[in-house]
Amino acid sequence: MGPRVTITDVARRAGVSTATVSKVINERYGVASGTTTHVQAVIAELGYESSLVARSLRSHKTNVIGILVAEFEPFSAEILKGASIGLGDSGYALLAYTGGQLTGGVGWERRYLSRLSGTLIDGAVLVTPTVLEAGAGVPVVAIDPHAGPSGLPTVDSDSFTGAVQAVEHLLALGHRRIGFIGGRSDLESSRLREAGYRKALTDAGIPVDAGLVRAGDYRKDSTHEPARELLTLPERPTAIFAANDLSAIGTLEIARALGLDVPGELSIIGFDDIPESALTNPPLSTVHQPIQQMGAAAIALLISLMDGAPVEQTHIQLTTSLVERGSTAPPR
Repeated sequence: MGPRVTITDVARRAGVSTATVSKVINERYGVASGTTTHVQAVIAELGYESSLVARSLRSHKTNVIGILVAEFEPFSAEILKGASIGLGDSGYALLAYTGGQLTGGVGWERRYLSRLSGTLIDGAVLVTPTVLEAGAGVPVVAIDPHAGPSGLPTVDSDSFTGAVQAVEHLLALGHRRIGFIGGRSDLESSRLREAGYRKALTDAGIPVDAGLVRAGDYRKDSTHEPARELLTLPERPTAIFAANDLSAIGTLEIARALGLDVPGELSIIGFDDIPESALTNPPLSTVHQPIQQMGAAAIALLISLMDGAPVEQTHIQLTTSLVERGSTAPPR
């Protein structure tokens, strides 16, 4: 790999001053159109890239959006795909950053936003944040927000209605003893999905059995223990609604380890409709939330906030839909 091309190299090759090259890079007035075209051609020829930090110090803008995720798991990966699509021809670039798994604890986003804001990013998207307030010096949008009265603009899906759809599907199949494995306790989506589970049972005249409800955290491996507890009860549930697909896949793994036939002896339904849900054996019934569309919507909202454009609403909620696959069937 050769030495890094500098602005001086560009000026020397183009036969102009470094000040002229700087004006071209920063789209300032005072340079003839022919000279601008010539300098741009030299920049492309030499592969020159100006420093983001240096550019931000001059213009106070980087044209970079940060997206912070605790870890690169399937939900976050789909959000990133949607965010990339949402950028379109906006002129912004995307910087994906993860730190939650390394540092742990509540508020890791604040620490990293303080490092990135001002010189590296113009705004940020927080995916499943651990905080109610980001405390950042740049506009911030949250996807799947923290539980509580968040002060952040947010994008999410209708978790409550989706949970009702999942449980009503199991009820329509004839299940009456339905277990529930929850999600991350600090997220609004977890609270709403449990509320939807309880609402669907109550509306069907079925008392909620606290013994069939287990806490989870949206991760596959940590679902194994609560799933095993439910499936080894003296009177185990005939169906389980897991608050996300990774939890449902973890439940499926435990059911298989216990020798239970799915869906013959146990029905399982998840929430998210990540790509992996269609690849399990049997394919997982789930609630589809438009994850990529959530990523794109968050980017659109953030760009409006950064550009100072009028924003009609700072909470965007997308609809969910039931996806019936092979993991659910009538009880024996």
